[in-house]
Formats: sequence, C-alpha cells, structure tokens
Amino acid sequence: MNDLRDTLHQGQWFAALPPALQQALLAQGKLLSLEAGQRLFSRGDAPSGLYAVLKGAMRVGSVGADGREALLVLVEAPHWFGEIALFDGQPRTHDAVAEGASTVLHVSQAGLLALLDTHPAYWRDLALLMAHKVRLAFIALEEISLLPAAQRLARRLLLIAEDYGETQGPRHIIHLSQEQLAAMLAISRQTANGVLKDLQARSIVRLTYGEIEILDLDELRKAAQ
Repeated sequence: MNDLRDTLHQGQWFAALPPALQQALLAQGKLLSLEAGQRLFSRGDAPSGLYAVLKGAMRVGSVGADGREALLVLVEAPHWFGEIALFDGQPRTHDAVAEGASTVLHVSQAGLLALLDTHPAYWRDLALLMAHKVRLAFIALEEISLLPAAQRLARRLLLIAEDYGETQGPRHIIHLSQEQLAAMLAISRQTANGVLKDLQARSIVRLTYGEIEILDLDELRKAAQ
C-alpha cells in the first residue's frame, strides 16, 4: 500500500486531494494487471469508473474502418483517466489498450458515485482532473489549426517531457515510437521522422528504437516557440 501511495503521490492531482479522499480512492481501488495489447475498455462501453496507471502505459485512442489508429495520448504513471464518463454517465468515447505489461488501479463507477453522494464537495476535486485535460485538449486543437508540423511536434515532446504538468520535474526519456507520435499529431510518419531527424542533428534529441531521449530541454523549448 505504501508503494502504491508513493507512486500516486508523484502526481500533483492526487497529492493535492484531501487526505480522506486519497484514502477512500486507495481503499476502494482494485489492482488490475494487463498484458501487452490487452483492452481495458472499448469505445461504446458503459462507464466503468476511474483508473490510475501504476506501471506501464495505456494507449487511449480509436481505430478507423481503414485500420488507421487515432492515438490521443499514451497514459503513463501516475496519471488518472476515465473521469469523463463519471460526470455524464455516457458510454466510453475511446479505446484504452495496454501498451505493454501494465498495472492500473481501478475505482468502480458505483463506488465513486456512492462516495460522491456522501461527500458532494469531492465533485470539485474530480472536476479539476477533467478541467486539466480539457485545457490540454483546447491547446492541442489550437495548435493543429495554427502551427506547422515541426512546431507542433516540438511542443508535444515538451508537453510529454514535462508530464503534462502533472509531476514535479521533467523527464528525459519518452517511451514513444515515431509512429505513435505521428498518430498523436495527425501527421504522416515521414513528416514526424523528418522533424525528429532535424532535432537530432541539432543535438536536441536522440532517437532510439521506441524511445526519444531529450538531450537539451532549453533548445526544445526554443523549437516549440
């Protein structure tokens, strides 16, 4: 339990919750272990509650009729997700699939609603989780409309390196393939590869299989301007 709490406390949202709410989430939560490629939930599924990634990563997106994937985000520890369906009670809007062997904490929909009925002030804490993601979504939409691919890619790398503003400090290894990054930005793999190769030539990043290492965070910030 202490290891679980320590992992979740690395995230600013959970760390800022009232201690009683933290304890309630931990008490209600059940650990789920998923294999690579295992589906947690699918688009159209009934609401199932709230999840936190403790190990590994969850790929959240959808697959079109032509087989192409629209990847929204790769959710890694200690991020929480799934809260939208808690608010509106509507079916899931996207698929959530384990990127590799992963462990998530699951707090059921029924348990959460019962908790919120008893402590309605906690709705604000859940709303802050959703508001943070809505803010990021608006930023992403603006970037798609206004910015060239190179700047959008640099901004997305910076956002991921800074863990979407959720953890205390930047990380320098991003576990993301070029194909996945291209899918997130709705650009071709060739375009993403060209931009990444340019960043590598400028010693801003180093490319390895399935990973992007940030070598110079300040220069990446300049590329994102």
